[in-house]
Amino acid sequence: MSGNILIIDDEIKLLKLLGMILSQEGFNIKEASTARSALTMLEHHEFDVVLSDVRLPDAFGVDLVKSIKAKYPHLEIILMTAFGNITDAVQAMKNGAYDYLVKGDDNDKIIPLVYRALEKAKDNSSKKIQKSAMPKGFGSVIGSSPLILQAKKLAERVALTDATVLLTGETGTGKEVFAHAIHEAGERNRNSFVAINCSAFSREILESELFGHKAGAFTGAVKDKKGLVEEANGGTLFLDEIGEMPVDLQARLLRVLETKEFIKMGETKVSKSDFRLIAATNRNLEEEIRHGNFREDLYFRLNIFEIRLPALRERKEDLRALTQNFIDVFSRKLNLSGIKASPEYYKMLEKNDWKGNIRELRNTVERSLILMNGPLLETDSLPRYPEQPSTGIQDSLSMKSLEQEHIRKVLAYTKGNKAEAARLLEIGIATLYRKLEEYELR
Repeated sequence: MSGNILIIDDEIKLLKLLGMILSQEGFNIKEASTARSALTMLEHHEFDVVLSDVRLPDAFGVDLVKSIKAKYPHLEIILMTAFGNITDAVQAMKNGAYDYLVKGDDNDKIIPLVYRALEKAKDNSSKKIQKSAMPKGFGSVIGSSPLILQAKKLAERVALTDATVLLTGETGTGKEVFAHAIHEAGERNRNSFVAINCSAFSREILESELFGHKAGAFTGAVKDKKGLVEEANGGTLFLDEIGEMPVDLQARLLRVLETKEFIKMGETKVSKSDFRLIAATNRNLEEEIRHGNFREDLYFRLNIFEIRLPALRERKEDLRALTQNFIDVFSRKLNLSGIKASPEYYKMLEKNDWKGNIRELRNTVERSLILMNGPLLETDSLPRYPEQPSTGIQDSLSMKSLEQEHIRKVLAYTKGNKAEAARLLEIGIATLYRKLEEYELR
């Protein structure tokens, strides 16, 4: 995961050391030795995370947190101090700091903490998606197969209403793309589209993300938080993987849908929000009802208008158009032009069942562009190992050497960013570190 980090510290040696360490992790680093120069940098550059000393020549870091968060609420700020002071730590968190570190005692925690803060900052930026960043209507839906045209026709009709929509289908079939398109084509498109994946959070965090909370509602709730239900007022709320939502939260969601009213965690006052709901699931909700995992009354409320999105194996006639679209998307990122795929490459793609659907195809094309050796995508750029020759396995074609070379190429593509490389390789970051050590890759 790449990110832009601003480090603020008047100890120049430490400033340079932190910059070097974080640069080696693939982060883009800017450095400042005073609060004034840092604020100037914030005005002229985009940042995700700020790592700041508490004691600066011209400011107190705890107060600086409040100033930065007021102007740049999406930023996450980590404070560092040579003196462990609980009072300062509490006040820093109240002012909006992500976390608080004691210099010397927490050297091994800095990199993991920066990664977590970066994830939070990216999440902050993606929760409220601006219209300019959205796919424009149904032009974002690629394909001309009968099944996708049928789904598109249904979505275009329901978009003109305010009805709740339930998108069903396997993982990776493009449910969020359809949700964006429905919102963009509807009357609420001037207001917010906010989205959350219900399977990505624990029960307590999901409740807080949806409904918000008051300071002190639970351990770690140091300030008031606005939930997505409130943020979606006037716009659209997209709940992905709603089949993963805990049953007690389903009851709260049903009440919101019926009354447009909700109560934040730790609060007694009733708030109101008028939003359109689009939900999505890869589960069979009727089956989940029979097993007691999903409320039947919520299912009836959601299932006003269901649209099933076909699996990629059911619409293979769209595979070439989707592939060329992804080639174009990733070519722009890599400053390439005129890239096409060979007939043999397409034939190899068509043999796959695509259990991960469009998402799997997207990842495959991205890796192929990393591995390609010319202007035409050939089968050797597909991230699969070739069949071993019948004359015996050569060292250059052994599984170990092929994996080693593949990892090396992916790391070169990500400029050494291990988190991004692990994502592209579809392995955990710990697994990647083990393989780097095993293959002596530096």
